[in-house]
Amino acid sequence: MIRVPKEIAEIGAVLQEAGFDAYIVGGCVRDLLLEKTPADWDITTNAKPAEMQTLFPESFYENNFGTVTVVTGSKKDSLRHVEITPYRKETTYSDRRHPDAVTFSESIEEDLKRRDFTINALAMSLTEDADENIIDLFGGQEDLKEKLIRAVGKPADRFKEDALRLLRAVRLATELDFDIEPNTAEAIARNAGSLQFVAKERIREELSKLLMSGMPDRGLEILRELRLLPYVLKELEEGYGVGQNKHHIYTVWEHNLKAVKYAAEKKWPLDVRMASLLHDVGKPRSKQGDGTDSTFYGHDVIGARMTKEMLERLKYPKDFTEKVAKLVRYHLFYYNVDEVTESSVRRLIARVTLEDMEDLIRVRICDRIGSGVPKAEPYKLRHFRFLVDKLARDPVSVKML
Repeated sequence: MIRVPKEIAEIGAVLQEAGFDAYIVGGCVRDLLLEKTPADWDITTNAKPAEMQTLFPESFYENNFGTVTVVTGSKKDSLRHVEITPYRKETTYSDRRHPDAVTFSESIEEDLKRRDFTINALAMSLTEDADENIIDLFGGQEDLKEKLIRAVGKPADRFKEDALRLLRAVRLATELDFDIEPNTAEAIARNAGSLQFVAKERIREELSKLLMSGMPDRGLEILRELRLLPYVLKELEEGYGVGQNKHHIYTVWEHNLKAVKYAAEKKWPLDVRMASLLHDVGKPRSKQGDGTDSTFYGHDVIGARMTKEMLERLKYPKDFTEKVAKLVRYHLFYYNVDEVTESSVRRLIARVTLEDMEDLIRVRICDRIGSGVPKAEPYKLRHFRFLVDKLARDPVSVKML
């Protein structure tokens, strides 16, 4: 028996007692079938917005899509506000992002046809026999078993309607560890250019979710393979196929992906993951020579400047952008026991700030793992951390005094 939270069941009961349909729909049904806890809950019904607001006095309606948000009073974030949307059918998408018009439908089947992927085009009735009332018009349950991301209907039509779906397919494949069905993947690559019409803020959101998944390296490789990376982090692709020197066994591209992979394995925050991914982004532009003796002098400075430009382009917050650029700029700090002194560590703390030193060390650890070394934190780095902890008690700024 698939069980839903009481807040969702109560909303369904109110709708049904008033003579309306009530289904949970989309990602929450997918997650329930995968035995995951849904991040949020969406309900769809044949009731119109005015009728819903009459049934739910504690609600608000501030959009053009008919969605009414019910305030449940739940202590859980995912259940505090629950969205109910009327069955919809949509028309053309002139801006490749939003429908030109939204009209309400009387049929759940009509509503499901407008969904993006088969695993999201699932509806489940909010009755006591909910697990026996799953509506699946497009083989979504089979695709869940086969671990496939497949577009509803003709893939090209779905992506022309909403170009953000190009990124969403890759992000879902990354989060769920699914493959993208071949025809869907082909349509993504063919329509990759449509991503230029999507607001940078929306691209930023999808990129952040991808990086916070368990396998961001896999998602980034899919972005490159499906020609989407130039519309997300075009500078990062400059490292593809660029060989390094005797200190590295991987190309710049492979090294960066292995670095962010380790950050994800350690469950470190987004700023550390982003800095680990971009710490060597300046290498292709600074490379001199070739083979085992090639050099990358100044790639930290170049990379910090590139990082700032990339994150500003994606509309990341200023403090986030500045921190990540700083971590990239100073990721090459010395930590050899015979070379590092208390004075040099004090200067580094003054530049990086004490609160960001641990994240700088984390980026350096990711850099080491990405280089193919077996040990993440050798004695020399532990000694450096000891110095930082020791000097943390010393006043290195007027504020600390």
